[in-house]
Amino acid sequence: MARSLPPLNALRAFEAAGRHQSFSRAADELGVSHSAVSRHVRGLEDRLGAQLFRDLPRGVALTQAGVRYLAALTPSFDRIAEASEMFDQRPTGQVTVDAEPLFATKWLIPRLGDFYKRFPDVELRLQANSARVDIDRYEADLALRFFHAGPDSQTAPLLSDAPLYPFAAPTLVPEPLAPDALLRLPLLRDRREDTWQRWATLAACVPPKSAASDWRMRARLAYESALAGYGVLLASCEIAEFDVAAGRLVQCSDIGFRMGSYHLLSAEGVMRRSAVRLFRDWLLDQSASLRSAT
Repeated sequence: MARSLPPLNALRAFEAAGRHQSFSRAADELGVSHSAVSRHVRGLEDRLGAQLFRDLPRGVALTQAGVRYLAALTPSFDRIAEASEMFDQRPTGQVTVDAEPLFATKWLIPRLGDFYKRFPDVELRLQANSARVDIDRYEADLALRFFHAGPDSQTAPLLSDAPLYPFAAPTLVPEPLAPDALLRLPLLRDRREDTWQRWATLAACVPPKSAASDWRMRARLAYESALAGYGVLLASCEIAEFDVAAGRLVQCSDIGFRMGSYHLLSAEGVMRRSAVRLFRDWLLDQSASLRSAT
């Protein structure tokens, strides 16, 4: 029995306009004019005998019928796109990734050669930012962020919850030191909080005094200061991995603790793009060893 389907162009126009809540943005996505989107949507409404959008003083909004119709159509278009992508021999596309500066420079960038080798036609745009990226406004497709108590979104997969350990340049700590001796060295402190207090408690030592005059700096600067031999820094193993392997840093103690975790945030709807899914899957695979079993 033949299916009774509305014209595909009309369905595409409605689905894009519904996702964006905008005829103009739908037109940009589809590469057509605003009037073409409007014409397709009005024709679809006539065919269905239902109002899918209502006019606002500025723009449009879905009606209840439109919300229900969009909820059925979007997954269907996603499945069609994913099925068609099976025939793509070389995945293509563009992915914008916003990562915290220290995580980007010390963990992500050294591994990107593997991604480029596997997916040479995927254009990766990497930007570093310490602030909370407004990912819902499409400043980025994906964002790598550190959270003390976990992200608000339950769909943000965990990348790393690796513990913090003391690291220093071998010129400063040429041989292993007891925790109390380590605490007498210059301690590099983060601007946001003093993690050395917690580490000292775990090491069964008297916590170091934290005076108002203590110099605190951003994580990236504190890390570079540790490399230069100016003090001891609490950092996670994934951040220090390559500098330890190169002999630029040494881990000063096996006493460590977890204070938060890195998560992968994604903008709404970006996972329908194969390039974004490829990078997400690659990133989760690369970071698998950084997630605790508990």
